[in-house]
Formats: sequence, structure tokens, C-alpha cells
Amino acid sequence: MKTYIALFRGINVGGKNSLPMKELVAILENIGVREVKTYIQSGNAVFQSDEKNLPQLSKRLTAEIKKRHDFEPHVLILKLDAIKRAMTENPFPEAEADPSSLHLGFLVSTPKNPDLKKLESLKKKSERYYLSDHVFYLHAPEGIGRSKLAASTEKLLGVPMTDRNWRTVCKIIEMASE
Repeated sequence: MKTYIALFRGINVGGKNSLPMKELVAILENIGVREVKTYIQSGNAVFQSDEKNLPQLSKRLTAEIKKRHDFEPHVLILKLDAIKRAMTENPFPEAEADPSSLHLGFLVSTPKNPDLKKLESLKKKSERYYLSDHVFYLHAPEGIGRSKLAASTEKLLGVPMTDRNWRTVCKIIEMASE
């Protein structure tokens, strides 16, 4: 049995796509995963599974949510090692002191043709970013909500992404280690 993390995008935001965590646990258990734990209402789940085909597991999960709640959230399922590696490779370790300012954007795939020039042009002086194969790191000390860079990242990278702040990533690792 391996530990996996499911990162959901677009659930329980602004009263739309409501999916209570208790119901999410039931859905996950219904598709055959075990030891499900969730963190905050925005959609973070840690679980155990024998499944090796993560894209297929993600499709099954999305289909089950569609069947029960009539919407299809984007779900990225990662191995525990991938999250740990993303933390270890953080290029801005000094930003960990302010965990709400450091964000990790987990990418569905490696961007083939990211518009780095445009990303750079949107960056505030206080902001820093780094693009690895599967993570977009953003340090936004003035806040993510005011960042033009943050608002445009996914479009300019050309691949789906789901973002978590450092505090949330740390909590997910803590839950997975329990």
C-alpha cells in the first residue's frame, strides 16, 4: 500500500462546487482507497492505495464526484515522494518563515513552451519564482491575491496547475506521516 495525496481544484470556493469533506471521504472510500484524511475545505486528501495508475484513479474519482454532485473538479493525485521532493527542492527556503507567502503550484505535466518572458514582465519587484519540471514555486510577500503573476501563471505555463501555500504543504506531509 502506498501513500498518495489528492489535490482538488475548484471545490468549496465562493459557495460553488460544494463538496463537504465527509462526503469526499465517502467518495474516496467508495472507489477503493483506504485511511483517508482530509485537510481544510479546499480539497486536500491523503490516502492509502494499491493503485499504480494515478491518472486512471483521478478519472474514477472525478467521475464519482460528477455522478454524485454534478460537477467535475480538477484532481491531481501525487505520490508522497513527489510532495516531499517539492519541499526539499524549494529554491526559497528563507520564505518558509512566512508560509502564506510561499506557494507551490503542482503541475499536471512539464510545460513544453512556457511564456517565461511574459511571466517575468508580470512579476513585482518583491516577487520571485522558479519553474521546475512539475512545480512552479512563487514567493509573493505582498500576497497572492494581489499578484498579477499568480493570476496568469497557469495560462502562461500552458499546463493545468493547482496551488498550495507552504503551510498547507507542510500539513499534508504531517498528515501523511501520522
